Amino acid sequence: MRASTRISLSSLRGHKRRFAGTFLAVMLGVAFLAGTLVMGDTLRASFDTMFGNATSGTDAVVRSADSITTPDDSQGTREPVSTDLVATIEKSDAVAAAAPSIQGAGQLLGKDGEPIGGQGPPTLAGNWIDDTELNAYRLAEGRAPEKSGEVVVNRGAATSGDLRIGDTTTLRTPDPVEVRIVGLATFGGEDGMAQTTFTGMTRADAEKYLTPKPGEASTIQVRAGPGVSEQELVDALTPVLPKGVEAITGEASAAENTDNVSGQFLTLFTSFLLVFSGVALLVATFSIHNTFAIVVAQRTRENALLRALGASRRQVTAATLVEASAVAVVASAAGLAAGIGIAAGLQALFPAIGFPFPEGDLVISAPSMLLPLAVGVLVCLGSALLPAVRAGRTAPLAALRETAVDHSGASRRRAVVGAVLAPAAVGVALTGVLVSPSIWLAGVGAVLALASFVVLGPVASTRAVRVLGGPLDRLRGVTGGLARRNALRSPKRTAATASALMIGVAVVSLFTVFGASLKATMDQTVNRSFAGDVAVSTPGFGAGGSGLSPKLAPALAELPEVETAVGLGKGAARVNGEGRALTVTDPAPFADSFALGRIEGSLDALGDDGIAITRSEADKQHLTVGSRALLAFADGTKETFTVRAVYGRSELAGDYVISRAAWAPHRTQDADSLVSVTFKDGVSTADGRAAVAETARDHGNPDVQTRDEYARSAAGGIDMMLTLVYALLALAVLIALLGIANTLTLAIHERTRELGLLRAVGQTRAQLRAMVRWESVLVAAFGTVGGLVLGGFLGWVLVKASDGASDSAFAFAVPPVQLVVVALVGLAAGALAGLRPARRAARLDVLRAIATE
Repeated sequence: MRASTRISLSSLRGHKRRFAGTFLAVMLGVAFLAGTLVMGDTLRASFDTMFGNATSGTDAVVRSADSITTPDDSQGTREPVSTDLVATIEKSDAVAAAAPSIQGAGQLLGKDGEPIGGQGPPTLAGNWIDDTELNAYRLAEGRAPEKSGEVVVNRGAATSGDLRIGDTTTLRTPDPVEVRIVGLATFGGEDGMAQTTFTGMTRADAEKYLTPKPGEASTIQVRAGPGVSEQELVDALTPVLPKGVEAITGEASAAENTDNVSGQFLTLFTSFLLVFSGVALLVATFSIHNTFAIVVAQRTRENALLRALGASRRQVTAATLVEASAVAVVASAAGLAAGIGIAAGLQALFPAIGFPFPEGDLVISAPSMLLPLAVGVLVCLGSALLPAVRAGRTAPLAALRETAVDHSGASRRRAVVGAVLAPAAVGVALTGVLVSPSIWLAGVGAVLALASFVVLGPVASTRAVRVLGGPLDRLRGVTGGLARRNALRSPKRTAATASALMIGVAVVSLFTVFGASLKATMDQTVNRSFAGDVAVSTPGFGAGGSGLSPKLAPALAELPEVETAVGLGKGAARVNGEGRALTVTDPAPFADSFALGRIEGSLDALGDDGIAITRSEADKQHLTVGSRALLAFADGTKETFTVRAVYGRSELAGDYVISRAAWAPHRTQDADSLVSVTFKDGVSTADGRAAVAETARDHGNPDVQTRDEYARSAAGGIDMMLTLVYALLALAVLIALLGIANTLTLAIHERTRELGLLRAVGQTRAQLRAMVRWESVLVAAFGTVGGLVLGGFLGWVLVKASDGASDSAFAFAVPPVQLVVVALVGLAAGALAGLRPARRAARLDVLRAIATE
């Protein structure tokens, strides 16, 4: 073993406490990253297994060959297939059995009358397939439905709704249907497919409630005969299928289902967690760099003696990097073990919070282990590189110096670079916000802004600490003054320590501002676009639910308290070749219930061959009032529509509007997503709402809300998102606290003699503890204030860039209460980080401290 390596490892063994903070920072960052990757691999494998088991008996799926996808629906809408094809398919020698599969939206009400699911995963209903191999669901308890009104539900949905076999409840299809539960089912061996719910009906009921007319199915499931492979079955079916209908293998269908249900969710979910892993590792980088910078400064005499004894610069640099490598490898390995523990904990926790984590062993793949290990080592070595180079540059004469304390300040070069970088960051960000709206350009500006804050940190820390610590001289006397001077002693160290906390606070502030802006945007949208007195709506966010019955709006319009009631339905079609979502409504009261801005033409004249378009879409499509547009529907028909109105705003109304009469020939399962109700003059909100709620009770009992309540419920998912963000960012803040505590502990080590002298001249233990704690609070205050400023600026940039790059108008809002809470948490975190170093400083023996060199 080389001498430099032996010296490094010996020094590391002798000063293990110096690197405790670095070890924990690396371990936590790697654990978060490893846990995310292992959890993603496990979920993906579990869903693959679940779908594989559930559809193992289906060898081919017959379906419409074409689908219409829209920007909001990547899965697309397909035309139904005729159930008459079952007889044709079964004539093939390659087929053992075939059965139609009718699928639609259906939401069960629980025992308490509240809907089950619907806040994200879909709520499905369909016909119960008697062939056990073709049915993806397996009967676990009870029996199959035999007559109208009987249903089988997945066991997870029954548990969520406190329902049992024999119970009677309501199924929204969206028209309310009274059903009796006669059986409970599993999917792929699980109680359900994540939070997706399923209700199995008789075929006659499924055709009655889920399709516009009998004789249509979503797909036809086919089982191959003995010795026939899936591909051979598809090859045999293809010649007998009519034009526009295709057959795909069961394996391909299962892969599509896995991707549709779990692929997009898992990609989004794991990407979300990986972003926060990156934030945690970035915060750890500052803490690690600071630790090595201080250790190198404290070892100036030791490194100088090595140089005087003949060690080269390269050897001294290598010695420091060996220490960093040892810490990195051990901490990263511990992080891998902790990451596996995190994934196992989440596997147990998810079912408790309502998200069934599929059972099975954790999937621990080589990439999921090697990537976090490599990242942990690289982050640690990269953070220690500059201090290591600085150690190698130590002159031999430095061994003659009496002390080795870091008094580094802010260099002029840093000030010049920062002065160039900051205006460039603002310029790029403003260009992406005001000149050429672009989220990517704004993002580049945000990254430059973060870099400029880091570069200018030591330059700004002196003035900032003087201002923030000014009141301490008056409030805490000499103790406060000493704390402020200690924080001013090394601007570079103070800035580096505070930068870790600054990044965490900045990201928290960014999401807080963006979340408040989204709420303000939703409130603005409702107030500006919704002209009704109350709204009857489906869940505010998510893809679940069954929608509202189209019969509800006409029923409400007949109430003596109601002036107008108009529902908004949804459809899809290709408009001049581009897949677009359609709003389906009654044009006459539509303009009175929704503020549409300036209208060219007439909504009343839509008829069954007219369409209304927003001004922005009309400009994109080069359409005006009187222009013709070709609409291709999912049922394969194509019709030419005339643009009879162009209106100003989309928001709640959508970009394309057609009448119910125009949509009726092409509809599948008809449903409204919102009903706007306007009361007659003299009718109070309370009286009108009570009348609307009474009628709505007979149509599935949906929520009846005032305008303000509707705006709050529409933004309900934002609070859930922020709660998750805060929980994830707690790790970054924890790592920042470890950095502050480690820096103060190392600073106490190098100030041992100074602290001894203070105690010798009369400073009490309590005063010494207070001095160290207030120094920690000042460093945290600097990082917190910088993070609030940076996070607020980045939040504004993100909101304004989204506003410019989107057709919707975003509102910018600053939530003062939440930001004050963030500031107080940052200060409290600083006080907490200073507790252990303060106790350690107070325990120093006075005589030994004075004698320390």
